[in-house]
Amino acid sequence: MAKKKARIPETLFGRLCLVTPAGFDADCFAPVLDEALRSGDVATLILDLAGLSAADGLAAAERLVPIAQANGVAAIIVDDVSIARASGADGIQVEGDHAELRRATEAFHPDAIVGASGLRTRHEAMLAGETECDYLFFGRLDGDTSEAIFDKALDMAAWWSAVFEIPAIVMGGNSVASVIEAVDARVEFVALRSAIWNHAEGAAAAVTEANRLIAARQAEAVT
Repeated sequence: MAKKKARIPETLFGRLCLVTPAGFDADCFAPVLDEALRSGDVATLILDLAGLSAADGLAAAERLVPIAQANGVAAIIVDDVSIARASGADGIQVEGDHAELRRATEAFHPDAIVGASGLRTRHEAMLAGETECDYLFFGRLDGDTSEAIFDKALDMAAWWSAVFEIPAIVMGGNSVASVIEAVDARVEFVALRSAIWNHAEGAAAAVTEANRLIAARQAEAVT
């Protein structure tokens, strides 16, 4: 069982993470990513390489991981240990396989970050916590199908954040304003995807806006 959570300062709630867009071209995406990461605080970049061949996935990771790291952002590869190692990424996010999650924590710790995702129940979340992974991701990477955060994902993330030490990331909605829900629920991190890359004013403006909303909501919470 994960240990009882100590109180976390409100200023840490709702820190921004980004998920790469579906079907991206690494060469075209690289300058967009760099500009976005320079535009405001981002804790983590989660690289979803689904749909890419092993060779293309590795090439994309090798192109994007250094950009994230140069901006002080942790680069996490979804579900591919070999690419995570070969690209020099900061860690891996394991999707819904408890045995694989345990193997990853044993293989990567203490040198790299290991996250757990694909968690459908509180029981699965607690089992993941027993591996002493570094974070739990609630919601699907492609779960930003509405403006708001998916109710079940937010409920589970809020429950986890209130009780356990291991940080939670919740998948946000397709509106930048959904970050407010994560701050209000006292979830440590909120991930955005289409809200950033499909923003009418561009990804950099979206990151700036997200951080402005987070900071404003945090200020309200502590006054």
